[in-house]
This record gives sequence, C-alpha cells and structure tokens, in this order.
Amino acid sequence: MYRVLRAHRGPLWPKPTLPSPRRRTLVTDIDVDRARLYCIAQLRQSDFDSYLIRNFIPLSRRDAYDALRALNLELVRLPELVSNPTIGHLRMQFWRDAINNTFAGRPPKEPIMILLHRALSRISDASSESSLGSIRFWLLRMVGTREKHMDNRPFPTLSALEDYAENTYSTLMYCMLAALSVQSMHMDHLASHVGKACGIAAVCRGIPVLASPTPAVKSPDGASVSASRNPVLLLPLDVMAETGLREEDVYRRGPEAEGFEDAVFKVATRANDHLITAREMLKKIRAGEHPGHEYEHHGEEHHIYPDSSSSSTSGEESFEPLLRRSFGVLMEGVPADYYLARLEAENFNPFTVKSSWRLPWKLWRAHKTRQI
Repeated sequence: MYRVLRAHRGPLWPKPTLPSPRRRTLVTDIDVDRARLYCIAQLRQSDFDSYLIRNFIPLSRRDAYDALRALNLELVRLPELVSNPTIGHLRMQFWRDAINNTFAGRPPKEPIMILLHRALSRISDASSESSLGSIRFWLLRMVGTREKHMDNRPFPTLSALEDYAENTYSTLMYCMLAALSVQSMHMDHLASHVGKACGIAAVCRGIPVLASPTPAVKSPDGASVSASRNPVLLLPLDVMAETGLREEDVYRRGPEAEGFEDAVFKVATRANDHLITAREMLKKIRAGEHPGHEYEHHGEEHHIYPDSSSSSTSGEESFEPLLRRSFGVLMEGVPADYYLARLEAENFNPFTVKSSWRLPWKLWRAHKTRQI
C-alpha cells in the first residue's frame, strides 16, 4: 500500500528527493576501470589504428587518448545508427551536454565521460587551467563539425574537405597536445598538416563502405526489410566534375565507373602532399631552420602562443623535448601514409585495398626514428 501523508488540504503524495544539480557526481575507481576497459575494447574492435598508437602515448595521458578516440568513434558512426536527422541532433546535443558537465565536474554515468573525467583530473593537477579550456574548446568544435556533416553530403570542393579534416582530425590532435601540456606553434602546425592528411585519407578509406548499397535486413518472419541508409559518395564535387565522375555510376558499377580512379587519385594526392609538407617541416625545424611557410591558423582562438618569436626559428634544444613528449600524437600520420601507399599500389582503387600486418612494425619504426 502507498503511504499517504495527511495535510490541511487532503492527502498528498510524498515528494521525491531530487539530487542537487550542483552536487558532484561520485566516480569510483571501479567505475574508472570499467570505463577504461570499455574504451580500449571499442578502439580494438572499431579503430585498430588508434588501438596501436595508444601504446606510444605517455602512460600518464593514455586515459585521455583512449577517451578522446572513443568519443571520436562514437561521433563518426552516429549517422549510421540513427533513423532520422532529429534523433541525430539530439544525440549530438547529448554529447555536447556530457562534455560540458564533465568539465564542470559532473560527468554522466557514461564510460567515455567517466574516463575523460579521470584524465582531466590528472591533467589539472599537473598543468594550468588553460590546458583544460583548450581541450574543451577543441572537443566542442569537433562535435559541432561532426553535427554539421552528419547528413553525409558530398563536399563541394577539395578545400572544403580540407577544412573538415582540420576541424575534426587535426582538432582531435590539438586536444591531445593540450592534454600533454604542449603549447607550441610548430607542433600545432605539424598536427594541422598530419590531421588534414588523415581526414582526407579517411574519406578514401570509407568509399567501399559508404558507397556500397546496404544489404536488406531479414525480419523475424523472413520478410526483407530495405536498409535505412542510402549509399553516399563523399568525394568533392569539383573533383568529380573535373574527372567526369558521376555518383550514380559509382553506386551501380563501383570502381568500374568512368573517372573513379582519377578522382580518387586527385584526392589522395592532396593527402600525400600534406604528409610530405609535414616531413619537410619536421626536418627543417629540427635543424633550427624556418619551417618554410607560416602557420595559417596562428592568432586564432586557442592558437595564441606565449613566445611569438618561435614563428621564425626554433632550435633543436627547445624543440626536441617537445617532440619526444608528443611525437605519439603525430604518429596518426603513419597509418594514413601506409594506406595511401597501398592505395597507389592498387591503382587508386579503394575497393581492393587490404589490411596489412606491417602497420605495427611501421609504427614502431616511426617512433624509434622520430619520422612520420
């Protein structure tokens, strides 16, 4: 039976006790351990490149890397999991609120945010508040960009694809540099080029998945249910127009479509150009020379650097310690470079590119030689 409280105006239901919105969420060590295992499992299953690279991140910041990469994975596959744009925007708002609450010390009971909260606590103990502010800024920018492109529309131009890569893959690398307390224009500049290469290469890697029709799903009674996702081709429209490629031809004929390999070649070449630029920059900076060109984002929000003279030259004595501490972040370019090499070997047909066991060795080699 329900307990009824007698009051002057008749029976009243007992009011539930609501937690105060300002009360900090209690996160136990068991919660953190479970969250860590969850994030690592997600990377191992769906982002094996990051699962390998995490071993080259300093142990004290590995939780931050796992949480950030797991969050990126959730945002990447969100368009495939929602049935309509409204639900997708609601999910994006959930992640936006979760990030804000986590930085306010009230992480939701969600494994990625629990692990991120633990990582932020360690970062705040070892660095200034500016690092936390930068991480929050970059994360929210990444969420906003993912939300803007959630409908998987083709990029209008190759430059628009570069901007997308800058605001997602490069931004994720900025997050890790901030987590490592690295505030260097040269490191941000390198991360910008490597991130753009990774983002452009990711578009090429996704063609066999996104441009192929989704097979029909069988209902419990045996009837065929049409797939909710239509095939999409994210290659820039200006490149397709230049090569004479039509989306419909790719959906029908796959890699046999006229102009398909030429279009992939032009896009992949831009990704490779960014990797070449990053390698040349790294060589010049380590030699104490000017990187060769100015950083286009210098002076923008959270791209303000304490020593403006670093825009000219940076000696090996000051740059090498930063490079040793944060080179694991730049290693994101190694899988992208290896994929582009295999794509070239297949005559720029992403449908026939296979995975390779050599990636772990290439990562180890890159880390040992400090070469992208």
